[in-house]
Amino acid sequence: MDRVLPLADRPSRPVLLGLSPERLVELLPALDLSEARRIVAAVHRGERIDGPLDQVRRTSLEQLRQKAMHADLALLSEERSQLDPFVKLALGTWDARVLEAVRIPLERAGRYSACISSQVGCALACRFCATGTLGLSRNLEAWEMVAQVHALRASIRRHELAGRIHGVVFQGMGEPLANLDAVLQAVEVMCEPSALAIDARNITVSTSGLPTGILRLGREQPRVRLALSLHAADPAVRGSLLPIERAHPLSSVIDASVEHARLTGLAPLWAITLLRGQNDSEADARALAELAKEFRSRAGKPPRISLIPYNHVPGLPFERSPDSVLEDFRTALFASGVGCHVRYSGGADVAAACGQLAGQGITVPPAE
Repeated sequence: MDRVLPLADRPSRPVLLGLSPERLVELLPALDLSEARRIVAAVHRGERIDGPLDQVRRTSLEQLRQKAMHADLALLSEERSQLDPFVKLALGTWDARVLEAVRIPLERAGRYSACISSQVGCALACRFCATGTLGLSRNLEAWEMVAQVHALRASIRRHELAGRIHGVVFQGMGEPLANLDAVLQAVEVMCEPSALAIDARNITVSTSGLPTGILRLGREQPRVRLALSLHAADPAVRGSLLPIERAHPLSSVIDASVEHARLTGLAPLWAITLLRGQNDSEADARALAELAKEFRSRAGKPPRISLIPYNHVPGLPFERSPDSVLEDFRTALFASGVGCHVRYSGGADVAAACGQLAGQGITVPPAE
């Protein structure tokens, strides 16, 4: 079996990268769980399974080859920021779609976070987001999300760096909770000790606000963290920036987030991208502070508020709030008794920063 799937072919069988040992046993009931773990470990070490595998029965491997297959994404380009240690990969799918993933350096040397995509494009059309201009092409499969982590891990080795992927953030292209079945399956594989062995507490799923998905995430993966793309506490302001506000009002999103915090014991992250003249006034800061205090009284813990300087997207009519305005906004929050931090969003020179992923100008070459 080839490690890389020819891009013109649709996977005809379940792809091994997206299967946990338990799912392998469901697929092949005659397989022992210990054998399944050895197979998963071999797959994630990049080993072929078209020959013998230590402590796995020959008959098990023969059945596996009939029921499952190898596949991967194609590396189309790699761009390294000249401003900071961020790296962006463009990856090609079997149906010639392009998605992007980013390797983010963490404070502790040798640790990186994988910012991955859950969809090709996005249907939510957030007004200031490059991905939102694309529309939705399709959902990604679980194995395609896992493959992004592998590709970013390989980039560490390629650059001869000492380090590892320490965490994963579903903050790339797409709305993860609109593709929740596949996201949950991918998280299962990422957390599996015989696969990627990433602590669930170091995985964050971001959403623009799908209440049902927020609740399901809390029930099924209670150790995974939630990030909410809030961007404004005033529903009218939020609605002018995020069309999802019409379908899922902020009040229902906050209700679901409160229940998520109660279920999991985890405080959510609230992301606020500051846009000049749109959501950066003192009144906006006061509204955010009041919402945060209300959340704390209901959930028993405050949200973690992250202020994000806007990253320019060509063709969109938004500008970054001046540094002085950002500082005034931050001061107003603190004066109201609400803490926050300013997120460093790196890789802007290669369009790898928050809101910039769109795969522009990249095409998938035809399969040979």
